[in-house]
Amino acid sequence: MWLSRSGRVAQSALAALRVYADLTKPRLLPLVLLTSLPIFGMAAQGWPRWSFAAFVLLGIALAAASANTLNAYIERDVDARMERTRNRPLPAGLVAPRAALVFGLALGALSTLLLFAVAGPAAAGVGVASILFYVFVYTIWLKPRSAWNAVIGGAAGAAAPLIADVAVNGQLGAAGLALFAIVFFWQPPHVWAITLYRKRDYAAAGIPQPPSVIGDEATRQGVLWTSLGLVPVTLAPVALGLLGPIYLAVAIGMNAWFVATAVRLLRERSDAAARRVFRVSLAYLFSLFIAMNVELLAR
Repeated sequence: MWLSRSGRVAQSALAALRVYADLTKPRLLPLVLLTSLPIFGMAAQGWPRWSFAAFVLLGIALAAASANTLNAYIERDVDARMERTRNRPLPAGLVAPRAALVFGLALGALSTLLLFAVAGPAAAGVGVASILFYVFVYTIWLKPRSAWNAVIGGAAGAAAPLIADVAVNGQLGAAGLALFAIVFFWQPPHVWAITLYRKRDYAAAGIPQPPSVIGDEATRQGVLWTSLGLVPVTLAPVALGLLGPIYLAVAIGMNAWFVATAVRLLRERSDAAARRVFRVSLAYLFSLFIAMNVELLAR
């Protein structure tokens, strides 16, 4: 009987952990960490200690988790009106809003303290700035008001390399800015592809997006032009001498695939083509950063 009761308690605790983990949008966190990792291989003094890198990455992950949780808290009513988000913990009633708010703030405080202790005040400051930008500039100000929220708001999603660069080198340098630019300029075609096949969802939630403002065709053209604009941005690390032939070969191949998929979207004009752009955009970014890490580890 005691074992049965303890088993139920353990199951309840595990279920609660899963709910709180879902608040942080855990599927996004591996990408955040992947975009940070190459910075350590580009450090001015060579690879830092693995313990240092691990704690910095943990601090970055906690900052992203805090921003995502606070975003979920603020957008809980909006999420309830969207098909793809209505089953998230807050709109589904699995966790109280106040508990989610406290959890998000606690994650932010823990991230700040960890980055401050391990990497100093500058890195902690960039981490705090990334959370504040995502919550106040993107979530509260831009997203409900402007169809171009993915353009400006992309800075928050691209902040991880900046935090890592300041942590490793004490200041922002070419490496952090180059990787920031890749993620920043990648987000518009990635997000706009989603808005094309989810436009009814966004309209129901009252969130302006390019398809509802400038139309589907202009949005498809925007996906193509921004994917073309990514080409020189992704090749910049090679021009700056940060990366070499392994990354260059992958970048050329992935850019060709991504642009070809965007061209196909413009020709087919279908939700299936937009979903294909979305899936390819994820493979594109993961491939670029995996290639960076492989090349840096092989040096």
